[in-house]
This record gives sequence, structure tokens and C-alpha cells, in this order.
Amino acid sequence: MSTASADVWASGDAYEPYVGRWSRLVAREFLTWLAVAQGARWLDVGCGTGALTDGILSTAAPAHVQAVDSSLAYVLFARSRVRDRRAAFMVADARSLPQPAQSVDGAVSGLALNFIPHPDVALVEMARVVRAGGIVGAYVWDYAGQMQLMRYFWDAAVALDPRASELDEARRFPICHPAALEALFRDARLQKVESSAIDVPTRFRDFDDYWRPFLGGQGPAPGYVMGLGEEHRTALRERIRAALPTAADGSIDLVARAWAVRGTRA
Repeated sequence: MSTASADVWASGDAYEPYVGRWSRLVAREFLTWLAVAQGARWLDVGCGTGALTDGILSTAAPAHVQAVDSSLAYVLFARSRVRDRRAAFMVADARSLPQPAQSVDGAVSGLALNFIPHPDVALVEMARVVRAGGIVGAYVWDYAGQMQLMRYFWDAAVALDPRASELDEARRFPICHPAALEALFRDARLQKVESSAIDVPTRFRDFDDYWRPFLGGQGPAPGYVMGLGEEHRTALRERIRAALPTAADGSIDLVARAWAVRGTRA
């Protein structure tokens, strides 16, 4: 079996049914937990398809949201979907943000921090652009534990092909754990650092609803699937099907856990 050499993030249409739909559920809970005051100026770092930006606009009553991502394809996708005049999207590197120092009230990142090379640098940049007393926050999937749709996938993939463990986000991203995230925030000189688990239900109508997004090629698991030959792809599909908790009507109820962390700029 083959493994993908790099993560692919180029198609919003493929990403949305994979994890975008679940990220939107997490975003709402995350923003309630942050409790940033209405009328705030926000920065969304690694905005992807715009799930978190859309959540800010719909639930947090912001004055403005600047959203940045390193992928032009995602910026264009998010811009086409989020038409609110309070939002602006642009291509930018999270490690060298174009925003002036202390120019926003809150800087946030949803499901992106672990994919940024040198996330410590990105977090220092996020803290730089937040005003004194402002909030920096992020959430990432609990890859090693209760991000169940991915755990079922990787447990089956590694059982069939031990080399697949090289792509498993649980192994690749040790920062996706409360203690590691809190340490990262404290190293960025943020104060009042705390973390929390956010659990959302992920209900699939049937196995096809679960499996089809893995054929989209967006992210480590789908990239791995599309690098397999047909025989090995079928073997993986059937091993996962046998392991999933499937109800009599064919539906599959899982849980997606995200670890959220926040801190205040001194």
C-alpha cells in the first residue's frame, strides 16, 4: 500500500462533507465558551472554508471579521459562501500576519493550528495582533481519542498497513492535547490559559454517508485512501464497515471531540 506524501487542502467542496460540517457545530460551542463581547473586531487564522468565520458572524455580533488562510482555493471558496459585509478574506501566512499589532479584540483558529509549520510562531503572531486584554483561542480535533470518525478509520488502516501510522494525526500532532495546547499558549505569554473539551454528535445516515467523504482527497485520511489501489481500498472500506456501530436502520452515531484552549493577552 502507498501513503500520501503531503496533506492536500484545495477543495472546499470536498472538505465540507468530510469535517467541515462537524467543525461548524464545534464553532458554535467554542464561541459560546470564549464569550467575547459583541461589537468586537476578530481575526480568524487558517479560516479554511469559513466555518468559524460564519459562526462568529451568526452568533457573536462582531463589528468586523478578518479571515486569512494560506490556501487561495479555500479563501476563494469561503469568500463565495460568506457574503456578510462585516467579513473580509485574504491569503496570508499565519506565521507572518499582515495585521498591525493590537488591531483586533480576538484572534481565533479552528482546526488549523496543528497543520501550521511552527505553530508556536503562529500563536505568537496571533497574540501580537490582539489588544491588551483581548482573547486568543483555538480548537483542534482530539485525534488520539474521541474524534471517532477518524479513529475508526486509522485503527483499521494501521491494522491493514502499519505504515499508515505515519499519517495518523494522533501520532503526527502531539499538540492536539490539552496539556500541550496550554503550554503552547503560555509560551506565547498569554495569561489565564485554560482548555475544555467540546463534544458534538456526528450522525451518518448510512455507511455511504460516512465513507464517501474519504474519497474527496482533502486531508491525511482521504489522501491516504486515494493513494491506495482498488483492492486495498476495498479491504479498508470493509474493515471499517465491520467495526462501526451501525444501527438496525443503517445509521451510525459517533462523537467528534475537539480540544479548545484560550488565553488573554496581558
